Amino acid sequence: MLSACAEQAQSTKSMQPAQANKAPQTTQAAPAQPTQVPPQSATQGQTFEEEIVPQRYVNNANVDAFINDMVARYDFNADALHALFSTVSYSATAVKLVTPSPTPSAKNWRAYQARFLDPVRINAGVRFWRANQATLQRAADEFGVPPEVIVGIIGVETIYGRYMGNFRVLDALTTLAFDYPNTPNRADRMATFRKNLEDYLVWTRGSEIDPSSVLGSYTGAIGIPQFLPSSIVQYAVDYEGDHHIDLRNSPADAIGSVANYLKQNGWEPGRPVVWKIADDAGSQGIAQAAADGKPEPRLPLGQLLRSGLALNEPNVDLAAEGGTPVTVVDLPTPGRPTEYMLGLKNFYVLTRYNRSFFYALAVYQLGERVKAQMLATNGVGSNGGAQSTQRQAQRQ
Repeated sequence: MLSACAEQAQSTKSMQPAQANKAPQTTQAAPAQPTQVPPQSATQGQTFEEEIVPQRYVNNANVDAFINDMVARYDFNADALHALFSTVSYSATAVKLVTPSPTPSAKNWRAYQARFLDPVRINAGVRFWRANQATLQRAADEFGVPPEVIVGIIGVETIYGRYMGNFRVLDALTTLAFDYPNTPNRADRMATFRKNLEDYLVWTRGSEIDPSSVLGSYTGAIGIPQFLPSSIVQYAVDYEGDHHIDLRNSPADAIGSVANYLKQNGWEPGRPVVWKIADDAGSQGIAQAAADGKPEPRLPLGQLLRSGLALNEPNVDLAAEGGTPVTVVDLPTPGRPTEYMLGLKNFYVLTRYNRSFFYALAVYQLGERVKAQMLATNGVGSNGGAQSTQRQAQRQ
């Protein structure tokens, strides 16, 4: 889903003069250079000056072709779209934030885990669960997704709506659709953002929303659950019952939409997300050899067991689960032995939200931590949450 997972940098705009007298721009042309010093990082909640170039997309051949396509396929008004894109700014900041570092740092699971399983996020999750327990349980009953999984995703994405991003979505999507940085996957990324720009315009028109008004992440993800426009069109639901989908202001719509997204991507109700691997050297060595970095579960559990791998899961029926496909989840931390777990189908479904082992496990573990705190404080009753979820798990 290309979600920014709560990495939205909070920005203000630094405008550069319009280049109105230059020749028409194409995606190959270098943009006018902003003079504002770029931010050094995009840490959560950080305020900085966003670098933009106004009117970058006026008389742009690729944008004009896109407009013609929108007119032909969706009956948009050409003049209205030209007027709209004349207000769009190139976001140099969005480009910088999606550009891979030339010297990427080593992956660090323990640092990532500590960042997303901190007391602030856990306590905010408890408050969110308490405030929305009936809706969370309704979503669990309808879609089969436990409350803690929904709570985990929304917590990792935006700390329950606290950081939803303040980049203009129209600027971000247009910039990345037509001026994506020069990376090996540039063509695929541009096509993805072009489709999201298309869906964004269709969605805002149908919802009677000013497309210039919506704020989101530097990749154009929107609202409490950070849905890209294509996901809004495909998966978002009106769970508040007011005949209007509002992922920016309605926790109910966010909850229902996350649950629907996971269900439509194959969530298996009542099934585990991960299994722990035993700590002995033999099991760890087999896990290391089998880890291929792919999220899709392909290896039958029985095959790993026959190779000598043991689980640290006393309640798992190994004979019954022998045919269950799993993937080996590797969790490297510099200076420490790499940790390994087995991911099941539901782990894979979490990576469909964000294709990262770290992300999927942080979502799962955050949800479990919030659930444990709810149970410890008797925070939820039988109508909506941790106690009823625990009883359901015990019956399975």
